[in-house]
Amino acid sequence: MPNSHPMAKLKNKLSVILDVVPQGSNIIYVDYPVYNNGGDVLIMKGTEAFFKDNGIHVRARYSAMDIPDQLHIPGDWIIVCHGGGNFGDLYLNHQNLRERIVRDFPNHRIVIMPQTIHFQSEQKANEVAALFNGHPDLHMFVRDTRSYQWAKDKLNQCNITLCPDMAHQLWPLKPTTETVKDVLYFLRTDIETVGGQKKFDDEAHAAHRLDWDTLFTPLEVKGIVYFQKFYRLNKKIGGPLPTRTFWYKYTDHLMNKAVTLFSSYREVRTSRLHGHILACLLDMPHVVIDNSYGKNSQYYNTWTQPNPKARLFNDAPEELEQPS
Repeated sequence: MPNSHPMAKLKNKLSVILDVVPQGSNIIYVDYPVYNNGGDVLIMKGTEAFFKDNGIHVRARYSAMDIPDQLHIPGDWIIVCHGGGNFGDLYLNHQNLRERIVRDFPNHRIVIMPQTIHFQSEQKANEVAALFNGHPDLHMFVRDTRSYQWAKDKLNQCNITLCPDMAHQLWPLKPTTETVKDVLYFLRTDIETVGGQKKFDDEAHAAHRLDWDTLFTPLEVKGIVYFQKFYRLNKKIGGPLPTRTFWYKYTDHLMNKAVTLFSSYREVRTSRLHGHILACLLDMPHVVIDNSYGKNSQYYNTWTQPNPKARLFNDAPEELEQPS
């Protein structure tokens, strides 16, 4: 597709990361996902593609499940933390790992890939700000203007940059099957669901209403659980098992399944940010529905609004009409 396409322009914007993770860098990649959130897996695939496309050498990779309690990292390696939407106090397992990295490695460059920021507790936000502001070489990329303003205000001693989601590195994705169905409702079922989604829940037929946890079969979810057990075992015995290699191959299967599902529909209506981004990567018509704290609308307004095949639902009746 020509470079003038809005999605090609977003992919090109990711090059700003090379200002702090130059081509040829040696890095350690921390907190990649080992769970059934396909959005984070899509981010991981985009992140790994970015590393490969830019000649960045990933010397070690750790998830939150297998990162050693005592970790030695050569002084010239950059620590790169996985991006996403878990910076704040909703998903403390990942937030606590980032804070541990900042505390334990005061002399390393630390780079946090594009994140959305959301704190419910002002006290927790201030504690994180104090910790991060005390690090001399911390660089954070954020995915929307609200997160950017928060970070510029609170993390005023850190290097803050506005940047799209890492999944955009995968542009363009090609459909993997024939379009044979009408509308897919890819809607949240978790703590980020918001009331505005209800009308879509009501109109969605059960056969065409999915989320990440229902896209994958019980057997596939069981496979993810087994991987998690192997990761914990690997940490316990010191890391000789090739769990990451097999997990990455398994996630190829999971992502291919998501791409095939989306490809089989003419249109998507989604309250998942990465339902929106995946539809953008496939260049297909879709409606974006907000989550509980405005993550999706913020992202749309910051980056994807120029895409003529994406529209943001704003409770106006015309938004329920079919996108052209």
